[in-house]
Parts: sequence; C-alpha cells; structure tokens
Amino acid sequence: MTGNVHPLKIASAAQSLRHVFVRDLTLDASIGIYDHEREGAQPVRINIDLTVLEAATDLGDNIQNVVCYEAVVKKVKAIIGAGHIHLVETLAEQIAENCLMDERVKVARVRVEKLTPIPEASSVGVEIERIRS
Repeated sequence: MTGNVHPLKIASAAQSLRHVFVRDLTLDASIGIYDHEREGAQPVRINIDLTVLEAATDLGDNIQNVVCYEAVVKKVKAIIGAGHIHLVETLAEQIAENCLMDERVKVARVRVEKLTPIPEASSVGVEIERIRS
C-alpha cells in the first residue's frame, strides 16, 4: 500500500494489538455544502475502529492505561460542536487525526454517514483509514 492508508489490524495477540471501537454514534451536525444544510443540524452516524498497541505491563484495572472510548466520543462531539463543516470527508479526517494524537493508537478507521440527504438511500458518506506515520 502507498501513503498512509494500510489494512486495519484488529486485535492481534501476536502483535500485542487491541481493538477499541465506537459503533453507530448518532449526533446532529451542521454539515454540508448546500445553503439548506447550513440552516440546521442533520443527523450523522459515526463508526470508529482503532488499532491500539497494548501496554507491556498489566493494566492495573486503571482507565489511564487504556484508550478510553468515552474520551474518543467527547472529542468527536467537540469537533462537531466547533462549527459548520462542509464535507463528511473533512469530519472523518478530523476525527482520525484526533484519535491518532494518542500515541498508543496506530491505525484509525472512521466512517461518517449522513442519514437524510438522499430520500432513496438509508445513508451516504465516507470511510477512511489512517495510520500513524
């Protein structure tokens, strides 16, 4: 593969990888390129898969020793709350970039779906995968 897109390695004991995920996070977002999309928020569904390097030591049942999915969700909410975004691609990139700020996260796969723009479709959107360089 070229660039920063690689296959996601999910939960591998041999490679000491853990899979942290957020499924079907549905939020209202000000997103879109059309004037009517600036008039109000619309529902988006977000799925996040993170490949996380496991610690070499025991977790000690301590939240500080893991990538916290609640913290990931709070960051997504902050990105959406920061203001209007034109493209689902931009939202996905910002989420992935934010997830990769945690050095334990090696790969981030993010799917962003708009749920109402095309009546004949249940959703439209984009999925990206980014790897720590």
